[in-house]
Amino acid sequence: MSNRVVIKPNGPLVLYGDIRIETGDGKVIEQTDNAYLCRCGFSKNKPFCDGEHKRIGFNDPAHIKDDKAEIPGVAAPLVVTVRPNAMLILKGPMQFESEDGQYRTQRNKAAMCRCGQSQNKPFCDASHKACGFNPD
Repeated sequence: MSNRVVIKPNGPLVLYGDIRIETGDGKVIEQTDNAYLCRCGFSKNKPFCDGEHKRIGFNDPAHIKDDKAEIPGVAAPLVVTVRPNAMLILKGPMQFESEDGQYRTQRNKAAMCRCGQSQNKPFCDASHKACGFNPD
């Protein structure tokens, strides 16, 4: 599998592969082969990580609990859509893994937390609504 999403403990999502990051209305922000995306909600350069997770003491061990694992589709780009005041939507074949390789799952679509409050990190559980997440 060429698209990988590595979840760093207490840190960002690291994406590898054929990555396209876009706004909710389809405007391309970046086309790249790797990207570091904020999970704590405090980056001043959202959706990208700027290391703010270290200053605020973001805590997540990067254990993946996934009840929606899928057989990956054919090779395709991984498209990341940055939803306003909400999650990141990832579409395309991808493998998720913890940095230590202990936790793995595969998906073709996923909603990822970017407010830092989800109880199902790295996946979104809609906590951004209750905490008033506003990345602007």
